[in-house]
Amino acid sequence: MPWLLPVHAAATLFMTGLIWFVQIVHYPLFAEVGEASFARYERLHSSRTTLVVLAPMLVELATAALLLTRADIVPRWMSLTGAALLAVVWLSTFFLQVPRHGELAKGFQPAAHAALVATNWIRTIAWSLRAVSSLAMIKWT
Repeated sequence: MPWLLPVHAAATLFMTGLIWFVQIVHYPLFAEVGEASFARYERLHSSRTTLVVLAPMLVELATAALLLTRADIVPRWMSLTGAALLAVVWLSTFFLQVPRHGELAKGFQPAAHAALVATNWIRTIAWSLRAVSSLAMIKWT
């Protein structure tokens, strides 16, 4: 499977770059949208973001799962570390960020927005560590 590590790294690096953009630029700018149009903006943001992130997130998940079954490619601790970080990303997404987006879909709420920006650091850090991990896997081979 010579394609596995490059595809895994590509998906991870794409998501790492995207999450940094979201963390530094996109989420903070939510406060500038304006209350009158915010609920519509949030709904459009969520649906369009899903179009951009769904495929790379699923590719990343599938390749991470494959790496767990292929101890001949990288040491088990490397694939387990990457999978654990990916679990952090997915759990944070569904238990922290998605509920905040749900609150914001009803209209701008400063507390929900602040919680979204603050908790998104979990994904930003986890994906950044995954980027290092995915590159280390390639270097290992």
